[in-house]
Amino acid sequence: MISEIIAAINKGQSFLITAHVRLDGDALGSELALYLMLRQLGKNVVVYNQDHTPERYRFLPATKNIVHDINNVEQYDVGIVLDCSDLARVGDEAEKIGEIKKLINIDHHVSNNGFCSLKMLDAHASSTGELLFRLMREMRFNMSKDICTNLYAAIITDTGSFRYSSTTNETFFAVGNLVENGANPQWIAENVYENDSPVRLKLLAKALETLSLDLKNKVGSLVVTQKDLLETGAAWEHTEGFVDIPRTVRGIEVSVLYTQRGDNNFKLSLRSKSDVNVEKIAKKFGGGGHIHASACWMKGDIESIKSQIIKAIREL
Repeated sequence: MISEIIAAINKGQSFLITAHVRLDGDALGSELALYLMLRQLGKNVVVYNQDHTPERYRFLPATKNIVHDINNVEQYDVGIVLDCSDLARVGDEAEKIGEIKKLINIDHHVSNNGFCSLKMLDAHASSTGELLFRLMREMRFNMSKDICTNLYAAIITDTGSFRYSSTTNETFFAVGNLVENGANPQWIAENVYENDSPVRLKLLAKALETLSLDLKNKVGSLVVTQKDLLETGAAWEHTEGFVDIPRTVRGIEVSVLYTQRGDNNFKLSLRSKSDVNVEKIAKKFGGGGHIHASACWMKGDIESIKSQIIKAIREL
């Protein structure tokens, strides 16, 4: 399949690149690396995202070239959907993007439903950034410093700084090559992890007040409400990474972040250690993702939602 993707890239002249809503480092780094590669090949390229770039990722090369509106999709020969297990994940313009004549999906989610006939999928890959590294290496493409920076950021964020089980020797081979060709690990890490705004810390302080330990301290959770955002002046993007905090408690096997996105409407982010498969839990409630990192949406009051999740984890 990778040879067919390369053939489509070589033949195409006009490309639309997109990724999922609620952007993370892997989605953005992968988009921007691919954008720069295609530009270097002389292609016409547009990167479209429904959501605006989170503050912590605005240092990435070429972020200023991202657009947030789509006009006529007939102008594109190829659409490339990155880091999405389902076309609906790109947001409100999913149906329009689906009309592009040739659609390619590059993704590493175990819950991917194979919505594209032309795809590069590997649920064992650490990130979509790692898959793009493989693609560019297969193409024998000379990666610039800016491309390497974007791919390194994609990989480091989706591996939790190489802490997650998806990190393999192939991951380290990729980042070793990226560093050799110009990616600066210290500079990238400082921008991603040591560049928080004061409002994020204020929001975190409120979230920590909700810390709950359940099932004999095997499940830890935090809650962020709309009221918390209003009182601190923070935005939803500032909750990134909160779900990993309960994981740091000794004995915790599953960590959950409940973020309120409307009246009786919550997004759940789930993380796990050891052999606990939180993708099964997310899938039970209409979501999906990875074995150790998944998400879903649930409606109801927070206590009833918590009760359902704890029950599902206990059964698992």
